[in-house]
Amino acid sequence: MANKDKPSMKKHSDDISMDDINNRLELFDQRLDNIDSVVSAVVERVMSQPITISTTCPHCGKNLDIALVGNRRPTVSK
Repeated sequence: MANKDKPSMKKHSDDISMDDINNRLELFDQRLDNIDSVVSAVVERVMSQPITISTTCPHCGKNLDIALVGNRRPTVSK
């Protein structure tokens, strides 16, 4: 009985076509691009002005304020 299950599982894993793999890779690439855009926007904002993140500790219930401050170097135009 166990031998009968193994071939059917192999057939199921072989059903994924190259088109499906390409579609999944395209979606993954788009998600990475979106993450890159969001991270870049946050970094630009941090470098230009301070950001404060306020959260509550799940263990003790205290409020936590985290301040992120960066220095933006002036760019030289040529």
